[in-house]
Amino acid sequence: MSWYEQFGDAVKLDVPLAPLTWFGCGGPAKFFIQPRDLEQLQAIVARLRENEIPIFVLGSGANLLVNDEGLNGAVICLNTPAFKAVTIDKNIVTAGAGKDVQKLVLECTHAGLSGLECLAGIPGTVGGEIRMNAGGAFGDIGSSVQTVTVMDTNGQVYIREKDDLVFEYRRSNISGKFILGATFSLMEDDPQRIMTKVKEIWMFKKNSQPLADKSAGCIFKNPRGLSAGALIDQTGLKGTVIGGAEVSSKHANFITAKKGSKAADIRALIELVRQRVQEKFDVNLETEVVIW
Repeated sequence: MSWYEQFGDAVKLDVPLAPLTWFGCGGPAKFFIQPRDLEQLQAIVARLRENEIPIFVLGSGANLLVNDEGLNGAVICLNTPAFKAVTIDKNIVTAGAGKDVQKLVLECTHAGLSGLECLAGIPGTVGGEIRMNAGGAFGDIGSSVQTVTVMDTNGQVYIREKDDLVFEYRRSNISGKFILGATFSLMEDDPQRIMTKVKEIWMFKKNSQPLADKSAGCIFKNPRGLSAGALIDQTGLKGTVIGGAEVSSKHANFITAKKGSKAADIRALIELVRQRVQEKFDVNLETEVVIW
C-alpha cells in the first residue's frame, strides 16, 4: 500500500499546476494534496516527512511561476472549508489561511471594519499574503495582523503574537512551513466610506496595471529608494517579447503570459530584464515572484 492511499481523494497524482497559477503555465505536481482539516494535514505531513518528499505550499498561485518540468514533490493547498473559515467578533477578524483576500476585504467592508481595504486588487490568500506581507502604496497586510497560527513540518502548531512578528517590505519573519490562519485587529467605520476607498484603490490599480492579462503581479521588488518599474522602463524594455512572455507596455514591472507561453519564456525575460538593469544602473533586481 502506497503512503498516500489511506488519505483517499485528498491526494491526487500528477496534477497539472498551470491552471492553478495566474501565469497559466508550468508542469504538474507529482502529488497534489488538499487536506480536509488540520488533523489530516498533520497526518499527511508526517508521511511526507517519513518518505523524504519535498513539500510546496500553494495559495492562489497569484505570485508564482512553476517550471515547465513540474515538481517531483508534494504541493499542498489549504483550500478546503476548514482552512477558509472567517469569524468576526466586534473589531477582531479571524480568517483561515486559504481564505481569498478579496472576498475577505468585502466581508470586512460590509461589516463596517476598516484596515484591509489597502489590499483591494491584490490577489491571493490570507496565508500567502501574510507570508510576503502583501501591500502597496496604500498599506500592507502586516499592519493589521494581531496573531498568526503556524504549523511546522513536525506537525507542531503554535501561535505567533504581534510582539513577535516582524513585517517588512515584501517579507515577514514567519519561518513555519504552514500558515494556518490569522487574526486581524480592524477599526469600526461606515461601510459606505470603506467601500468608496476600496473602489478608489481598485480603480487606481486597474488604470496603472495590466490586471486583465495573465501575470503574477510585480516581478521584482523595488530596490531601496527606487522603483523597479521605472528602472525597467528607462532601459526601453517595455513591450519586449520572448516566446509567449512580454514586458507589459502598461507597467514595466509586470510580465504578461500570452497563450502558449512557457515558464522558460518568462524566466528568460526575467533574466534579460535583470541583466539590462544591472548593466545600465548597476542595480541588482530581486524577484518578488516566487519561482518553483
